Amino acid sequence: MYKRTFIFDPGYYKFVGSWAWILHRLSGLGLIFYLSLHIWVINSLTMGEESFTRVTTFLNSPVFKILEVGLWGIIMFHAFNGVRIVFVDFFKGSLFHKKLFFAMISIAFVLWAIGSYLLLSHISW
Repeated sequence: MYKRTFIFDPGYYKFVGSWAWILHRLSGLGLIFYLSLHIWVINSLTMGEESFTRVTTFLNSPVFKILEVGLWGIIMFHAFNGVRIVFVDFFKGSLFHKKLFFAMISIAFVLWAIGSYLLLSHISW
């Protein structure tokens, strides 16, 4: 068993589970940020059709399409890491959590690549 001795011990963060925990929390914060942005866009509907059209035109730029690819990656990571957490918590997944992490992230990466291609194929550069 690893015993932490300092407030910040870099040796503790060499474990897969530590990085999975940190990245899961960061992806959750990213999704909260996206949800706030989404509510702001929907709120622009209350200010009239012209305001909503202006906001959606701004959000349809190629820069935001690339950000959507990043959002898709965050969603895939968070979802598949969440499935891994369920396996670890309820099905004795702690016995093979490293292999499960890499398997789930591999599946998420493949789905991210396919989804990214579909998202970016509609952009007229």
